[in-house]
Amino acid sequence: MTAVWQQVLALDARYNNYRAPNNPNFRTQYIRRRSQLLRENAKEERNPFIRKQYMRLRCQLLAQRYGVTVDQTSIRSRSLGARSSSRATLEKSESLDGRGEGRKGQHKLPDHVTEEGLVPTYAAEASKAMVGGTSISENYAFAGVHHIFDQHHDAVTAVKFANNDKSLLACSSLDGNLSICQLTPPPATVVYLLKGHTDGVTGFEWSVSNDLLVSCSLDGTVRLWDAASGSCVRIVRDPLGAPVHSCTFQPLNNNMMVTGNSRGLVQVLNISTGIYLKGGSSKITGQVYSLVFESSGRLLWVGDGVGYIVSYLFDLPTGRLTKAKRILVAENSPITCLSARTWVSREARDPSLLVNCAAGVLLLFSITRSDGNLLLKRKFPLKHRSHHLKIRSSFCPIISFRQGACVVTGSEDMCVYFFDVERERKPCLNKLQGHSAPVLDVCFNYDESLLASSDAEGMVIVWKREKRQF
Repeated sequence: MTAVWQQVLALDARYNNYRAPNNPNFRTQYIRRRSQLLRENAKEERNPFIRKQYMRLRCQLLAQRYGVTVDQTSIRSRSLGARSSSRATLEKSESLDGRGEGRKGQHKLPDHVTEEGLVPTYAAEASKAMVGGTSISENYAFAGVHHIFDQHHDAVTAVKFANNDKSLLACSSLDGNLSICQLTPPPATVVYLLKGHTDGVTGFEWSVSNDLLVSCSLDGTVRLWDAASGSCVRIVRDPLGAPVHSCTFQPLNNNMMVTGNSRGLVQVLNISTGIYLKGGSSKITGQVYSLVFESSGRLLWVGDGVGYIVSYLFDLPTGRLTKAKRILVAENSPITCLSARTWVSREARDPSLLVNCAAGVLLLFSITRSDGNLLLKRKFPLKHRSHHLKIRSSFCPIISFRQGACVVTGSEDMCVYFFDVERERKPCLNKLQGHSAPVLDVCFNYDESLLASSDAEGMVIVWKREKRQF
């Protein structure tokens, strides 16, 4: 029934742009109500033939009503094909060990890692039992929509759950505002709408303790917000007056953060004083679209608007930046998102960098040296060609002993994709549909019970994980 629910919601989302084009609030309310009805009806057993007939007739009626036709086959294959085929593949691979040994009562090989990837271990089997024996495909199945937000009237550029918090979510938008939302207990509400920027907000970060947010904007400022009251604590203007595209906290010292502007300037800012540090700036070729630290805070990667990733060594006591490596990913294709992870899986240490590039790909690099040098490990095709759409991705937060490791990303084709980075064939585990515009950002809460996704028309969908009985 979950697959059928996704088909119907995806069909409605495809036609949503044609409903009341001058009233976006109505379109959001319509999708929200459809989601609610579908969740309620999904609890009842239905004849599959009747469901199939319903989908066919609904597609015909919508096409007749709005004078356009969407590809129903592609909708069905997106919601069913990726999940069923990948699940079948995984179940087949798990039923027999790739080295000729059965799973039950058979001898298991000792722990080791090959060049091709991670090898399942005793601990992997134990962990599968602890989490109920679900495969990685089953673990990222979603049963429905928890809530839909529409408080922003322009593209929502970023969504982030608070650190170690299940239900506190913040959003930034090109309408110049940020919002803080509380998802549980129901009903979900917008707690604060943070107003002050005079142009679009391009990104933001939570502090480690969740008491502060820092946002950057096309208005050339960085603002510090008190998350408890929603008030603006400090405004820092870019030294060049240039639009600021990205910002990130120093993971070991939240008094420091790094910003990147449209003039290619990477700068270290002391949040407590509002002063940019001497020696803490560097110039790169293109606009600074993305920034990320590795967990120790000693290495910083910068992605620019012309297809390069630059690594920096960061001196913790002084905030000084030292340029280390410059790697061309795809010429003249913006690097719109960088995510770093020291351990992709608990089976082996595998420092990795996840990269969104507007060349139609999502890339996974291995971090090969302490200077931030990168080696391409995996490449996933993705609908992302438009240079003005800054699409983002993320590692899934829970590191388990299951076979495989998962990443999630937005896409220009209005879908949310899940990829298993350790699976060579058919790596797409799942695809969520419900947006009616390109999906710009995705984010899990810390226990993966909720997933938030935002799009270019201002809608934020909070998805809930499918509950399974063991």
